Amino acid sequence: MRQAGRSLPEYFPIRGEGTILDAISHPDRAAEITLQPVRRYGVDAAILFSDIVTPVWASGFGIDITPGLGPECERPFTSADDLSRLRPLDPSTDLWFQAETIKTLVAELDVPLIGFAGAPFTLAAYLVEGRPSRDHAKVKSLMISQPDLWHQLCDRLAGMAVDTLTAQVEAGASVVQLFDSWAGALHPDHYRAYVRPHSERILAAMADLGVPTIHFGINTSELLDQFAEAGADVVGVDWRTSLVTARQRTGDRVALQGNLDPALILAPWDSVAAEVRRVLADNNGHPGHIFNLGHGVLPQTNPETLERVVALVHEEGNADGPSIGAPAGV
Repeated sequence: MRQAGRSLPEYFPIRGEGTILDAISHPDRAAEITLQPVRRYGVDAAILFSDIVTPVWASGFGIDITPGLGPECERPFTSADDLSRLRPLDPSTDLWFQAETIKTLVAELDVPLIGFAGAPFTLAAYLVEGRPSRDHAKVKSLMISQPDLWHQLCDRLAGMAVDTLTAQVEAGASVVQLFDSWAGALHPDHYRAYVRPHSERILAAMADLGVPTIHFGINTSELLDQFAEAGADVVGVDWRTSLVTARQRTGDRVALQGNLDPALILAPWDSVAAEVRRVLADNNGHPGHIFNLGHGVLPQTNPETLERVVALVHEEGNADGPSIGAPAGV
């Protein structure tokens, strides 16, 4: 789930100075960082080394990633005048480095490559708030008080996501994931009215390309039914919701991805192994499961523990049935 490589000692020398966007925009570096966890852990898929704000950054809106904090905008989105700062994306020029990275990876990998993009609500949260937020007060206020402007903003961000993911698939990505990380902050009615249509548009465009899609958010237990209806093939589940409950809420319409709490991997191995087995038992042999973390790997995670997690899932997960998935990117 996201970049497993950031817990690896070999990650930091090649990551280099500057923000993560500097490394992302250099194809050789981005490709090597993508490959590192695949070599180390033996996972069943690679996930592109990138960030959800990359297309907005490349378009020149004025966003950067501050180390230790996250995405920040010098001039947040506040009015209709700011729509002009979200110009249409031209992936061939704006994201040329991403296509080059993917082509390099496809030539070297013997496992599928997962591309990804940010969903409109989560990207809008950063653009409107100007930085990571605990309460998302500004973006929620804009959403319900200026619905026309809100939908124009999301329409532009959805277009960016479609263009980004299409370019990734054309370059060789075989699966795509749509991250709506902060959608769990919304009431289900607000998600349905203000957010879901834009995610549906993105997922429908990917379905037309014929690639499998994954839809993920954090703390989205009350939204899982809508995530399953929005058009993805797989719905990510964080550690707060059991797989049993998630299957009930998604109505067995989709496969599930998840959902070991990444914080638990810091515990001694016996405790970690018990938690891995608990997730596998929770799945109970269901054929539609990609074992994964419930969110990103913590930087302080011991790589040797992750290696043992992958080995355990390969050994005991597959023993439950041939269609039980092993970690996709962990």
